[in-house]
Amino acid sequence: MAALWRDTLRFSNFMQTKTNVKVIFALTLVHFTGDFYSAFSAPLMPEFVARHSLTMTQVGLLMGVMRFLSFVVQPAVGYLADRYQTRFFILGGLALSVIFVPMSGIAPTYWLLLVFLALGSFGSSMFHPSVTGMVPAYAGRKAGLSMSVFNTGGTLAFGIGPIFIAWYVACFGLSAMPFTMLIGLITWMYVYKTVPLPISEGYRLQGFWGTLNEMFGLVWKPLVLIWVVMVLRSTVGQSFMTFMPIHLAGKDFSLMAIGTVTSIFVVSGTVSGLLAGYLSDRIECKIIFICAHTLMVPTLFLYLWASSAWIYAAAALAGFMVFATIPVSIVFAQALAPKGRSMVASFMMGFAYGLGGMLTPVTGKLADMFDIQAVLLFLCFIPLLTVVLAFFFPKLNSTRNT
Repeated sequence: MAALWRDTLRFSNFMQTKTNVKVIFALTLVHFTGDFYSAFSAPLMPEFVARHSLTMTQVGLLMGVMRFLSFVVQPAVGYLADRYQTRFFILGGLALSVIFVPMSGIAPTYWLLLVFLALGSFGSSMFHPSVTGMVPAYAGRKAGLSMSVFNTGGTLAFGIGPIFIAWYVACFGLSAMPFTMLIGLITWMYVYKTVPLPISEGYRLQGFWGTLNEMFGLVWKPLVLIWVVMVLRSTVGQSFMTFMPIHLAGKDFSLMAIGTVTSIFVVSGTVSGLLAGYLSDRIECKIIFICAHTLMVPTLFLYLWASSAWIYAAAALAGFMVFATIPVSIVFAQALAPKGRSMVASFMMGFAYGLGGMLTPVTGKLADMFDIQAVLLFLCFIPLLTVVLAFFFPKLNSTRNT
């Protein structure tokens, strides 16, 4: 425990510096730009189906490969990012997303479409751990707020990206998609000039197990506990995002109303993320988890049963609670494991989110067996389990040991 205490003090002293707004903005811009392009594929899937005469099996393979490369491989990249002091992962990953996602618009065959989108998705996995790991190094005493701002960049991108590309393709067609690279390439040049070299922890000469032991040897149990909570949170959140539109359609809500409700659900999470990040610099992170996940239960229940105009307020409240702890989980884990900031960030953000998304087919299967409302009702109570687990979290906030 003495080594853990020294690492925590080292991290705390490191965080005494003033927030570097310029670098935090650049890292947030990387996050926004990469996720902006990653958000293109989902709304364009009907266009790809029509152009290449895709079967649902081919669509499933396409989405499965993209999800795997976007999220599940992130911990491996995070491990390398913590070992090597290089900007390759940031600049290379952003370049892959900016170049190959737009190239999908001119793919002549299904297999080339798969290759282009796979490369773009892998680019997302490359830059996410590196830039997320760099945030606390330049956040000063505002690690929670800085991580929340950074996280908001990605959330806004997933809100704006689908609207932009749907409008763009409707006006100019799929074949004009490569011209959208211009936006990303301008950003890439700014990032090249602005983002500094990541700080290495000197693991290059250590073996795989030695590196992991140095990073997580004394804190792996609380890290696993936080990760389990975030996987469960992701499973609930993504299941509601996937199946609530279908549930609302069954209640005779219009397509426009369903789209608006879904957007409110996601966007309200950006507000709660900022608030939770701000609070995490001042109070224990476990308190934020306990409060947010406790309130998830009644707000999700209200969201499920609300009707008419009340559905919009219910969606805002539910989304506010569901997404609140995403940035807090990252800074919490980074405070526990300051020598593996990129890798723990990839576990809490990418891997937990991806695994939660991969569990949504289970939700769908249960909905086919029983009833979608009954399954969603069951999911409303899963946060009670995460609240119990959160009581075992260590007492720590994003910037200091308490």
